[in-house]
Amino acid sequence: MTTGWVAGASGLVGGVLLRALLADDGFERVVSVGRRVLPVTHAKLSQVLLDLTERGDLGELPAPEVAFSCLGTTMRKAGTQEAFRAVDLSAVLSFARSAHARGASTFVHVSAMGADPRARVFYNRVKGEVEEAVAGVGFKAVYALRPSILDGPREENRPLERGALVLLRTLAPVLGRWRPTRADAVAAAMIELARSPEPGAHVVEAEAISRMPPLRG
Repeated sequence: MTTGWVAGASGLVGGVLLRALLADDGFERVVSVGRRVLPVTHAKLSQVLLDLTERGDLGELPAPEVAFSCLGTTMRKAGTQEAFRAVDLSAVLSFARSAHARGASTFVHVSAMGADPRARVFYNRVKGEVEEAVAGVGFKAVYALRPSILDGPREENRPLERGALVLLRTLAPVLGRWRPTRADAVAAAMIELARSPEPGAHVVEAEAISRMPPLRG
């Protein structure tokens, strides 16, 4: 029986992941860390209110075997490059370090297709930087998942993204690795990788995510 920490459970992938972990008999305790209370109740769920961009203390939480990060924002929502880095790099790294300090041996996080610390595109560069930073924290196993544009129901209004998804779904058969990646496929891959982690730092590209077993139940 495993204790898992989850950061970013208010987002698209994080919400699917949280529900799947709560339904999974392999996880005895699930701790959600975030800035707001989620409308979810469950006997094995604990919610911790914390702004990870401010590097709060997670030392009192139940020690995890695995930590999952679905943290991420957009440049439009963040407003500035500094604010974007605070979420997509600093908060993820803070969460990873806290989980490792409490004993987690495995860290699984959502990155993005094209992540590269030397990329000219700011978004891809930050995603690459966080992959590199998390790989150096000291976990036995680290997995960075690189989905394409995420496909799934969102609470927030993103009209441009919705329009792009309609087009990309239509073109999916010819897009190859660029086809949209379903949010539930990302969540399923995260859990599957956490079940049988292999030592080292691993990158899981969009096509590999889509080929992994679906969520159980």
